[in-house]
Amino acid sequence: MSDPDSGPTDPEAVLEELAGLPTLAHPTASPDGDEVAFYYDVSGRNELHVLDVDSGSAEQWSDGEVPRNARWHVEWGADGERVFFHLDDDGNEQNDVYAIDRDGSVEAVVEMNGQVVIQDVSEDGETLLLGSTRDGQMNLYSHHLGSGETTKLTDYERAVHAGLLSPDGSRLAYTTNETDDFDNMDVYVSDADGSNPENLKIGVTGAEAVPVDWGHDSDRLLVSDNSEDLSRSGVYDLETDEVMWFGGGFEEEPQAFLSDGERVLAVRTREASKIPVVYDVETGEGRELDLPEGVASFGRMGGDPMLADDRLLALHTTPTNRPELVAYDLTTDETEPLVEAEYGPFSSGTFADAEYFTIESDGVPETRQAAVEHKPYDTLDIGCLLYDSGERPSPLIVNPHGGPRGMDSKSFDLYTQFLVQRGFSVLQVNYRGSTGHGREFIRELYDDWGGAEQGDVASAAEHILATREWLDEERVVVFGGSYGGYSAYWQLVQYPDLYDAGVAWIGLTDLEDQYEHTMPHYRTELMEKNIGTPTANPELYEERSPITHVGNLDAPLFIIHGVNDRRVPVSQARLFRDALEDAGYIEGPDGVFEYRELGEEGHASSDIEQKKRLFRLLDDFLGRRVGTEAVATDG
Repeated sequence: MSDPDSGPTDPEAVLEELAGLPTLAHPTASPDGDEVAFYYDVSGRNELHVLDVDSGSAEQWSDGEVPRNARWHVEWGADGERVFFHLDDDGNEQNDVYAIDRDGSVEAVVEMNGQVVIQDVSEDGETLLLGSTRDGQMNLYSHHLGSGETTKLTDYERAVHAGLLSPDGSRLAYTTNETDDFDNMDVYVSDADGSNPENLKIGVTGAEAVPVDWGHDSDRLLVSDNSEDLSRSGVYDLETDEVMWFGGGFEEEPQAFLSDGERVLAVRTREASKIPVVYDVETGEGRELDLPEGVASFGRMGGDPMLADDRLLALHTTPTNRPELVAYDLTTDETEPLVEAEYGPFSSGTFADAEYFTIESDGVPETRQAAVEHKPYDTLDIGCLLYDSGERPSPLIVNPHGGPRGMDSKSFDLYTQFLVQRGFSVLQVNYRGSTGHGREFIRELYDDWGGAEQGDVASAAEHILATREWLDEERVVVFGGSYGGYSAYWQLVQYPDLYDAGVAWIGLTDLEDQYEHTMPHYRTELMEKNIGTPTANPELYEERSPITHVGNLDAPLFIIHGVNDRRVPVSQARLFRDALEDAGYIEGPDGVFEYRELGEEGHASSDIEQKKRLFRLLDDFLGRRVGTEAVATDG
């Protein structure tokens, strides 16, 4: 639990100080490993900073030109003299690509319709490899920086991801799917212009194989594959067509070749922690790096985690320690802080630690199923995290994660700690469909949104209420965003007897409308891959849409949605609001539901002012509708 004597106690001060804590995002090493570019909002606004590793001094390059929301990564130019970044319109994720120089000058580099995402930068500095939805589906494009010419390289019906240019500039690696098995993902290698694509046929059909990094001599690929259920790292030799596999026993995500090309970096999932491990390519032997239990991250897959002198660039965090940028010496196993975490008036002791535990769940809780009756599913071990606010008795917030392909981990979560500071204990559930437990665990969710995974969430809530007597079963709230927002809607209409209030943030309500209006690569790689199409599965789309069961709502609901959201369009919130009104529910502070659209915001935001706005909305609703002080009842 948190230390009640540490940090401010005034609610507004807590809100302001927590939301205002500086956040560092997307650190990436320069080509020579002597500098690090990253987003940082220590000034009150997200800006691009560059750190000189040897001196420890950081310089702010931008002054309002980069996006306020630090969603998308940055990439160094090959000469180390400028940094490429993504810029959209108020969070709508329809990115263009810009570049900023050391003197702060900014220029537009690639402007196209749709979403544009930097995949790679060629080592000769002449080419940007891009993913874009310009023509509908996400495909790969090459942009020549000298001529300004953009050329389409791939033209697949399924989305193309993980594009990588070989160091010698002759070849291209990427992942897509041309099979009839919708779950399948294959690694392809083609000529640099996209011609002569070859499927490397890594793993079995139906599994997912992804390229992560090229070897320095352009003759090897670091790849990921989950043919054997748990994801593993491998090095594919393009001359012999053989793969050297590493790991086993844990889900692992490869990150990059290290500077000598004879070692690879991966991140191992153990329970709810992310642990870095380094493998020797020749022997296959691996060693875990000596970092405290928590989460170590190294930027996006295929990024640049290597500093000079055989050191790794890592962002490390625990539930009570905010993210800190560190240099890890692979020779001495010593860690040097590069950018220390800011705590303001708080300390690590202010924040609640996470208690990890597992439950056995068959996907059907004891609570009444009001929308869809399910029979028991396979019984699985479901991992959970509990944050104790120290309030007695304590209200409980059940907080399902988004994705759904994601997981809650032992990392610092600002939203969780804000809720804890306001007196709410928080339960997070890695329901079936979450990552970290292998391919089969993920596929448990296929064709069953609103089924067993929602039963896992409700079963975890039942378990914790029964085993922690200090929780108040009369004040149980569900709160989530994105797929967690879908979960919030669904928990309220499927298990109305369990909850006393709910907050659905940027959540899905009408699955057919979501399918029709989300971005093309989300339509195919999320909706179709998970639950098919509305044409093929009309009954499933209707039955598992919260809007179908709107009449089951029996607790105050707060609907929050960004108007510029392109992943989960604001129509999802508007349709549910209209359905509530049609069903006779009254909107307003004293009504059954409250509704708020957030202008100038898309699918969530890291911007300090927008975080403050959301915190205020949550704090006001929860304070009025639930409160942190138990209400005495007669008898």
